[in-house]
Amino acid sequence: MNGLIVGHAVVTGAGTGIGRAAALALVAAGWTVAVVGRRAEPLAETVALAGANSARAIPFSADIGDPASVKALFADIEAKFGRLDMLFNNAGRGAPPVEFDEITDEDWFGTVAANLNGAFLCARAAFGIMKRQSPQGGRIINNGSISAHVPRPRSAPYTATKHAITGLTKSIFLDGRPYDIVAGQIDIGNAATPMTERMTKGVPQPQGGAMVEPRMDVAHVGQAVLQMASLPLDSNIFTMTIMASKMPFVGRG
Repeated sequence: MNGLIVGHAVVTGAGTGIGRAAALALVAAGWTVAVVGRRAEPLAETVALAGANSARAIPFSADIGDPASVKALFADIEAKFGRLDMLFNNAGRGAPPVEFDEITDEDWFGTVAANLNGAFLCARAAFGIMKRQSPQGGRIINNGSISAHVPRPRSAPYTATKHAITGLTKSIFLDGRPYDIVAGQIDIGNAATPMTERMTKGVPQPQGGAMVEPRMDVAHVGQAVLQMASLPLDSNIFTMTIMASKMPFVGRG
């Protein structure tokens, strides 16, 4: 296992944006990838975009915030693949940028369910497969965010979950050591996806007002995930930050 640089992977939220970019990069590099999402149509688009490599992109529909759905998902993946070498915990959501006292129960619990509960449920299932397979081991990569370091204004649900992802990543990395299970986190800033389209029109800034923020090609994020995934298990990129060079991160606030 230590020399393995391709294998069987799961990418959640693979129907659009960062998940799609990561899945396509992995498939192009020789990985077999379970492309996971709630809706079948975007997953089918991801598979089609894999072109000549589409046979290695296998769509699976699931709700990662639902324990029963996640359990069934990973049982199906284990049955189809036989083993699991990498999980990219990518699926998530944001919440409307409202005043703190106006955050609704639905938005708070929905964001926690998608960003934190979903990452935990998928990591737990992947960890179990990686622990009992032979040879043991695998890699879990969690999608953090620039918000895992500093918040944006009016982003408490998203920011809180992304800070929690950092703790989850550290715990997986520590608890996985006896089984050759490694974990890392990629913190991504302003990739050009539908989720960041609003930045082209201006987003709130800490000092008040709004400004248009630069974005980067999401394909670069896919290549970064591939770099993390391609290392042998005796090496690990524990944290990586990839961002648009001129976005207001360093000096934010």
